[in-house]
Amino acid sequence: MSEQPIQQMTQQDPTSTRLIISMAVAGFFSGLIIIGIYLATFDTIKENKARELKEAVFRVLPGVTQMSQHRLEKDRVVPYAGDPDENTLYAGFGENGDFIGYALTGAGPGFQDTIKVIYGYQPESDMGARLIGMWILDSRETPGLGDKIYKDAEFVGNFDALSIEPTIKVVKKGTKTKNSEVDAITGATISSKAVVRIINIANDKWLPHLPVNPPEAPPQTQTPTPSPTQEVQ
Repeated sequence: MSEQPIQQMTQQDPTSTRLIISMAVAGFFSGLIIIGIYLATFDTIKENKARELKEAVFRVLPGVTQMSQHRLEKDRVVPYAGDPDENTLYAGFGENGDFIGYALTGAGPGFQDTIKVIYGYQPESDMGARLIGMWILDSRETPGLGDKIYKDAEFVGNFDALSIEPTIKVVKKGTKTKNSEVDAITGATISSKAVVRIINIANDKWLPHLPVNPPEAPPQTQTPTPSPTQEVQ
């Protein structure tokens, strides 16, 4: 082969400097596009998350027609009107303004990633303090197995009237003998235990600081949205 074709091919190849510049420009504009899309959809995403959270509160507090938002600040629960965070909780009330319970949140590691939970807590009942509902706010557990923590109606139903005394425990499915025990999901024991662990840790965080006298119902009634964010199958 002669040297002339080789020289022509070499001259036609882009230099590393031009490649770097091209990649930098492409990355810059790609970043601008991503930021633009994020800013354009931020308000919508925020509204959707607020709606989904409100739906979840009504889901885990059966019979609730009104709710008020509070926050744990320096070991005290106080009214709060800001954006929800990990220290936000909710008080739920019935049609007559009667206090029903609190909606509390917790998060922790699951089998795949972080699991975020919201659950209804009733300080006083005929069986003592208990949970009256549970829902998964966010989970990336294994489809077909770990995702049963919100798709398996039987597992979710474990938390509809669950005693917290002395503590909540996971047992092999079909062996539950106490009101404080939860049947594990067959094939998803790790995810089942993760949910219970998250709730027990959340109880340690919230319960010592809940006021002895429940808050009063808000003046405005809030009705639940009929369509949940996730369907229990």
